[in-house]
Amino acid sequence: MNIHEYQAKGLLKKFGAPVLAGGVAYTPHEAVDAAKELGGPVWVVKAQIHAGGRGKAGGVKVVKSIADVEAMSKEILGKTLVTHQTGPEGKEVKRIYIEDGCAIKSEFYLSLLVDRASGRIAIMASTEGGMDIEEVAASTPEKIVTITIDPATGLQAFHCRRVAFGLNLSGVAAKECQKIVASLYKAFTELDASMLEINPLVLTEDDHMVVLDAKMAFDSNALFRHADVRELRDESEEDPKEIEASKHDLNYISLDGSIGCMVNGAGLAMSTMDIIKLKGGEPANFLDVGGGATKERVTEAFKIILSDSNVEGILVNIFGGIMRCDVIAEGVIAAAKEVSLAVPLVVRLEGTNVELGKQLMADSGLPIISADNLNDAAEKIVKAVKEA
Repeated sequence: MNIHEYQAKGLLKKFGAPVLAGGVAYTPHEAVDAAKELGGPVWVVKAQIHAGGRGKAGGVKVVKSIADVEAMSKEILGKTLVTHQTGPEGKEVKRIYIEDGCAIKSEFYLSLLVDRASGRIAIMASTEGGMDIEEVAASTPEKIVTITIDPATGLQAFHCRRVAFGLNLSGVAAKECQKIVASLYKAFTELDASMLEINPLVLTEDDHMVVLDAKMAFDSNALFRHADVRELRDESEEDPKEIEASKHDLNYISLDGSIGCMVNGAGLAMSTMDIIKLKGGEPANFLDVGGGATKERVTEAFKIILSDSNVEGILVNIFGGIMRCDVIAEGVIAAAKEVSLAVPLVVRLEGTNVELGKQLMADSGLPIISADNLNDAAEKIVKAVKEA
């Protein structure tokens, strides 16, 4: 789960991270009130969307009068920002953050994330703040300092010093940087975050360190422990299909292809998407119905797939161990009838009650194409979509 910048700063402030004063606004009038409360003389008007690259897209403006705060608020609110993280469709700005301005001497990059390669929390820091870290990694990888934290010892003082020295900081700034690293690590671990990015972390003209931007993502499986974080969810920033899927305990991620997939098991789902691409098609989604799905859950999964207007065909690939093939068949038949199926449907079943499942589909009167194995299923759905 992702949250907005102002929400992340509110959480980090509780852990001792230095952030500037600011206020969220949903209308230009609220923006003016927030600016007046801050006092000025410089304010920053920031679009709040779940994506990076807002500045380059015109979503961050520095202003020096209340009138300009109002003008920029009117310009940004309701605007669709297109960044490298939103995709071509962009995201509509529904709220903004009015923040105190500050005089910046230097900008840095600092982040914490779960490093799957090492199985540890990793801290990444760079002197190239304000830039996309992917660009820095590609062009000047030597400017990135990466430190992994042994879970047996946790964060140590020397880790914090390595970050500060890696950013070429000294004196008061180095000490403040070390405190910031410690506070971010504490927030990351205690809140079950999966990613925490500060870009930029800045050194002000009076030589103090400030968290100028903040992006946080959380492990959805741990949100039951954090009611305060769960309340920060902004469903308007999420794919409606993914929201609906979560209500039925379905693991769904929307993609850009035309072949909808319904599979039980994450590994099998990944393999199914791979073989669709191998046969010349493009998957429209990742959807894992789980090992213990019911007829009702399968029906909902089917409806979610078909709610995507890009879907031109569906491949159901089920290996029935815990999941019975007849239950899947019943769900597919019920869903196909309920939504008046108008696209090709290929079903591959294997495992418990497979013959019963196939018989149910054969007797349904629906134009369901049966497949003998995964290779056969992929070939049939790609061919059916191309001929449709």
